[in-house]
Amino acid sequence: MRAILKNQARRQRRTWRVRGKLSRTSSALRLSVHRSSKHISAQVIDDVQGKTLCAATTTSKTLAEQFKGKTKTERAKVIGEEIAKRALAAGVTTVVFDRGAARFHGRVKALADAARGAGLKF
Repeated sequence: MRAILKNQARRQRRTWRVRGKLSRTSSALRLSVHRSSKHISAQVIDDVQGKTLCAATTTSKTLAEQFKGKTKTERAKVIGEEIAKRALAAGVTTVVFDRGAARFHGRVKALADAARGAGLKF
């Protein structure tokens, strides 16, 4: 039990460290990514107003057809393209990438590369 709490605390500190560096260096909107063992989600957040401008997730019913037969990394690419499309439709062109406690590789990197490829700048 104690080890689980220690790991959760370590993960939370890592998240705060990443988010703290982003807030100190930029006032741009934040592209926040959350990765679980099965799903991935992304949202564009305006921290000044405290509002989410757009979001995309693998649990979405509207994107379910695109996910059939795809690996988790391929699904992350679809989410990256979708979040970029929704952000551009909302008038957002530049964001800072908030990876949370996840490392920048694998599914998180695939999402970021797909969002960049779809026209989002970060």
